[in-house]
Amino acid sequence: MNRAGRSLKYFQRHGAAAAIFLFTLILTPQALAKMTVDFDPNVDFSKFKTFAYIGGANMLEFRQLNPNYITDRVHSGVSQALTQRGLREVKPDENPDLVVRYWANSQSSIVSPSAGTWGQFGQYVSDYWAYTYDLMRSESTLDASLVIDLIDANRKDLAWRVYMEQKIVDEDSIWGKVLKEISKGFESYPPSKQQIEEKRKERAEHPPKPVSQ
Repeated sequence: MNRAGRSLKYFQRHGAAAAIFLFTLILTPQALAKMTVDFDPNVDFSKFKTFAYIGGANMLEFRQLNPNYITDRVHSGVSQALTQRGLREVKPDENPDLVVRYWANSQSSIVSPSAGTWGQFGQYVSDYWAYTYDLMRSESTLDASLVIDLIDANRKDLAWRVYMEQKIVDEDSIWGKVLKEISKGFESYPPSKQQIEEKRKERAEHPPKPVSQ
């Protein structure tokens, strides 16, 4: 076999292996991540000057984590993101403009905390909020999800919400990966004029869902 023939045979053998390797990388579960933001387009976000963190609910099906790990990391991440945007953190009993809470799930779908968990604050999974919530819950094939809510304390109503989800491939590191995305999730807070108009169109196309459904 001449030199050209040997080179072609080498390329065919090793090129195929490289193609398989690249195809495997494309299909790697770690690449499967999802982030979605929902908000009330009628809210004036410029009026929010202070916020208070009230913790969250961990609905985890796998191993028990340090009970303070997720809540501390969420608190730190949200505080950094909001203070960078000019808001000031206060205590929950100091009449904050925004109340911050989270839900952490390790199921393949998002499970909201019971209404009783939050006292005066509801689940906010009906009305116009239901469209995005149901979309994330029904289409998700991911196993770790973090939902962060910003609630208008005066109206007792949800103002802004971010969904972050990630395929679980390593239980020891998955939450570190999810929690690192908090800053990215807040990149669109407060929403721009264009985002507000797009959200209004979306809500016009998808009517509110009654609480009873």
